[in-house]
Amino acid sequence: MSESTPGSSELAAVTGDFMRRMSQGLAALANAGEVTIGCSAKDAVFSEDKVTLYRYRPSEVVAPELRVRTPVLVCYALVNRPYMMDLQTDRSLIRGLLQRGVDVYLIDWGYPDGADRYLALEDYVTRYLPHCVDFVRRTSGHEQINLLGVCQGGTMSLCYAALYPQRLRNLITMVTPVDFHTPENLLTKWSRHVDVDALVAATGNVSGEALNALFVSLMPFRLNSQKYVDLLHQLNDAKTSGATLENFLRMEKWIFDSPDQAGEMFRQFLTLFVKQNRLKDGTLTIGGRKVDLKQIGMPLLNIYATQDHLVPPSSSKPLEQLTGSRDYSTHEFRGGHIGIYVSGTAQREIPDKIAGWLRERDQS
Repeated sequence: MSESTPGSSELAAVTGDFMRRMSQGLAALANAGEVTIGCSAKDAVFSEDKVTLYRYRPSEVVAPELRVRTPVLVCYALVNRPYMMDLQTDRSLIRGLLQRGVDVYLIDWGYPDGADRYLALEDYVTRYLPHCVDFVRRTSGHEQINLLGVCQGGTMSLCYAALYPQRLRNLITMVTPVDFHTPENLLTKWSRHVDVDALVAATGNVSGEALNALFVSLMPFRLNSQKYVDLLHQLNDAKTSGATLENFLRMEKWIFDSPDQAGEMFRQFLTLFVKQNRLKDGTLTIGGRKVDLKQIGMPLLNIYATQDHLVPPSSSKPLEQLTGSRDYSTHEFRGGHIGIYVSGTAQREIPDKIAGWLRERDQS
């Protein structure tokens, strides 16, 4: 056999070190217990079918004069679980809002099953969402409340605000798609090759597991291989390895906790919004009523993320030209679709922006 080529010993050392790290990382993952999710105390205050409305218990450290008196209802997306907004103590947008005196309610859409396959856009926008809004209005004593729509939940919130503008004082949209036909929109490119009618006819509800695999495939290296390589490096720091592993497992739990989608709602959303772009074009109707974004006259704050691969800024920015609001604000977060909830920068920046904006517009 020939002598070793130059650098082979160094390569062997690097390979051996990597294998050691991998072995230690796999052992840590294997020995890890179940992680807890959600850090802020909350109470279930209303339910309908599989939908549950929660109210978070207010922070006791906020002086009464600093509280935002008008409550905020969070309308999250259907495709993932809303505990991403309250993942852990140091990664919680909701905790940040509570600490700034905001009264927070949140809609949990639950886990649709076979009995829900015919739930439609009309059920979500003109039944479930209005019933939650009306509960908050009734119990808080406010004729108008604040609505915070997140991602797909933001799109539904825009539809609601256009149909029921008199019930809202302020509207906040966060990483919300509005124009689905911008060049950077990866989901639209994917959807052009999908016969959604045939898919729903064959499957009934649409598998959450399959949708999750789709979202991961849009950024395969970053969302698959890279995160595990990064974890192996971080686990070698004895001082932070425990917390690092818990943080990683919480994120993994959320990523793979994807509810199935009610078949008819999925079919309508993919067809009317993603494929046909009817919200942006002004041709959308729900329950026989036209969804006219010009009817949205309340103050509106639109928050988007500059590195968002699921809802690119070009999909959110057109909202400014589409609504009738004379008090329209934007906030650009320098991060991604997930970072806007859990990054260190987001924990300071986003709650401050939302609470400050609301406080300026709070009713006397």
